[in-house]
Amino acid sequence: MRILFLAHAFNSLTQRLFVALRNKGHLVSVEFDIADSVSLEAVALFQPDLIIAPFLKRAIAAAIWQRHVCLVLHPGIVGDRGPSALDWAIMRGELTWGVTVLQANDDMDGGDVWAHAQFAMRSAKKSSLYRGAVTAAALCALQEAIAKFERGGHPAPLADLAKAGGVRGSLRPLMRQQERRIDWQRDTSAVVLAKIHAADGFPGVLDNLFGMPCHLYDAHPVSKEILDAVSPWGGAPGDVVCRREHAVLRLSADGGVWIGHARLLPASIDMPFKLPVAELFPGPFSLLPDMSAALTRADDEWGELRYREDGGGGGTVGFLSFDFYNGAMSSQQCRRLQRAVKFAKARPTRVLVLLGGEDFFSNGIHLNRIEASAHRPGESAADESWNNIHAINDLVLEIITATDHLTISALRGNAGAGGAFLALATDLAWAHDNVLLNLHYKNMGNLHGSEYSTYLLPQRLGAEGGADAARTLMQQRLPLAALDALAIKLIDAVFGVDAADFSIETAARAAALARAPDLDARIAQKCRRRAQDEAAKPLQAYRDEELANIYRNFYGFDPSYHVARYHFVHKMAHAWTPRHLALHRSIAVKGISCLDDHV
Repeated sequence: MRILFLAHAFNSLTQRLFVALRNKGHLVSVEFDIADSVSLEAVALFQPDLIIAPFLKRAIAAAIWQRHVCLVLHPGIVGDRGPSALDWAIMRGELTWGVTVLQANDDMDGGDVWAHAQFAMRSAKKSSLYRGAVTAAALCALQEAIAKFERGGHPAPLADLAKAGGVRGSLRPLMRQQERRIDWQRDTSAVVLAKIHAADGFPGVLDNLFGMPCHLYDAHPVSKEILDAVSPWGGAPGDVVCRREHAVLRLSADGGVWIGHARLLPASIDMPFKLPVAELFPGPFSLLPDMSAALTRADDEWGELRYREDGGGGGTVGFLSFDFYNGAMSSQQCRRLQRAVKFAKARPTRVLVLLGGEDFFSNGIHLNRIEASAHRPGESAADESWNNIHAINDLVLEIITATDHLTISALRGNAGAGGAFLALATDLAWAHDNVLLNLHYKNMGNLHGSEYSTYLLPQRLGAEGGADAARTLMQQRLPLAALDALAIKLIDAVFGVDAADFSIETAARAAALARAPDLDARIAQKCRRRAQDEAAKPLQAYRDEELANIYRNFYGFDPSYHVARYHFVHKMAHAWTPRHLALHRSIAVKGISCLDDHV
């Protein structure tokens, strides 16, 4: 079928559904829902068999849904209505939640039901639930709805489902800041966490830090050991008592929470975007006692980096996780992670697994922190971009040269740009089926990229034609599903029904490699190949060539990278849909049919 996506943006959910439907053989085109006239034009150009709205912030125009079947994905259970579905589910402590596929009509979220799927809730940020359980449920429900549509089936009227007792959701309004407000003197840590979790991503919880009004994000529980350690210092609920990495510990009615990110008010200031608390409030932050987290520590002790070893199954394996907010890695975070990799390499293990974070493996350099440097006297975004690239390059080099270990990247979440090449720097790369890789840099102002990508990608794709295949892959700007990456030998294995199952099997497979009789031979072969590659062309040569190109992105006459970064960080509304997504518009320019272009 020809399927048109109407979406507010090409976000993680839209990408996952886009890739899945294309792999089913459908011709999928995307139009950003900028205005009714634009959407109507897209429909007229593409003449879709079906329209899908995976992520919208307003209703579909009546002139569209009255003439075409439009499936709307709502992140709520059957009967749930309103724009804050997941927010309310988190705040109310729902044990199960779901995704419902509705047919668009004149009643927002009140259309007939094509399909629905449920999932178990967990204590997590809204953004984390959205990328994980919501996306998996949405894919399942949408595939069911499309199959029903192809069979000539019809949706179930919501009223009929209600009569049959199949509706437990209800209409809930937009959640306002007064419902999100934290009462630090009365709210427990669990309540504070739920409020900040329910607002994570957008809009944040309106509050203050160090007397400055701001929105709060990125909250984490604090261990009893830390609370016991800070209790002699005194402090009342609401007080900020210590710091760790980029975050501060703020006391609640019965304990406290770590708060990692904030966004300053008012919106007219130079930096109205999310930044680490340490960066927004450097003065008062630096005066707080530092409660640094050890790299190896208890499971309930929060910190961005964590190392552990598991000797189960007869083979000891090192596991290094780096759970950076939204997967972005600043210069300082890259340096800290590089030191952690050095520590792991010095341990008496032979297999090292890089776990990344739960939501993202990595998304490369930290664009928000780079943008912030453009607004500070004596700093520049070009300089910080340059520093960040060097820092991530040094990190990737540390992994490529880990010649005493068999290294594995285990992608529990998506990876993008430099973060994708960080994953490809290991000997083996594993992922589960819901993972997406965005290898390209081009959407960020035609950025060239580095991270030894010109060495790693041809190696992965094979010696014969590897360079040509690498160039082709980097020119396209579309996400790559894990199974597609496996098919072209970009990664080495895809397994596990979900992230949790994937993590369990990762540990078992890594332990099996650690106790395998041929492990020493594999590592020796790796050393020989690295020496041969270095003799043929040193890694420094690849780096120098990449940096010569990216230097022009940062310091050259073309400002495209800086403009694209500004738009990305400041969440600027889209003015048009990129042509690599809007196939119908490229086709219209060429004057040929959609099907011909697809073939």
